Amino acid sequence: MPILSWPRLAHRERLPELMDQPGLDPELHAQALVGLRRINAVSRSAACLFEPIRALARALPPDAAPLRLLDVACGGGDVALDLAALAQRHGLALAVEGCDISHQAVALAEARAQERGLEASFFVADVLADPLPDRFDIGFDVIVSSLFLHHLDTADAETLLARLAGSSRQLLLISDLLRTPLGYGLAWAGTQLLSRSHIVHIDGLLSVRGAFQLAEVAAMAKRAGLDGVDLRRCWPERYLLSWARG
Repeated sequence: MPILSWPRLAHRERLPELMDQPGLDPELHAQALVGLRRINAVSRSAACLFEPIRALARALPPDAAPLRLLDVACGGGDVALDLAALAQRHGLALAVEGCDISHQAVALAEARAQERGLEASFFVADVLADPLPDRFDIGFDVIVSSLFLHHLDTADAETLLARLAGSSRQLLLISDLLRTPLGYGLAWAGTQLLSRSHIVHIDGLLSVRGAFQLAEVAAMAKRAGLDGVDLRRCWPERYLLSWARG
């Protein structure tokens, strides 16, 4: 089926995305990451994640240590850095870290942190194939993941949810695309308007075709052992899964 034809979205269709391919040209990768940065900014990807983080931080005693946050599969660090900036703007003590499997993405995230004058650190990790890094042993109060779950097959997605919930001291937040006709249309328009990268143009549509629907996310969370999740829609055609340790 041609990518630009309107697909049937009743069933998930997970196809390989260009950015997930080994040996991707570094220049094309960098161009795609710039395009994703614009899309994350316009879609306010960090905003829906920030509200439960702010509520958690404000419930802490005034003399409490800063909340430690890890952004899993952080890419170029857009969401992690936006969360750091929002915390700074609202006067919240938040120590931000991010990890990604891509050395190039981590290097870009570190450079962006310096450019923006934000305190955040980044490291390389494959949270599915590798043992969880030692940093998890230190403990993170909040673990977030944005626009990553749709890259995984259902079994790996459930494994990730279980591992991250087990590693989070207080709160797990997962944000991703919804597989809907509106989401597909927004992905086409947004990628065309906000990026010149053909990788972003193609992967944006493939991402929606590989995304989950709300009922599917709820079922995965239950199978992963996450009881009491809160699942709601966020603009633009995304969802936020929130799980707090009891």
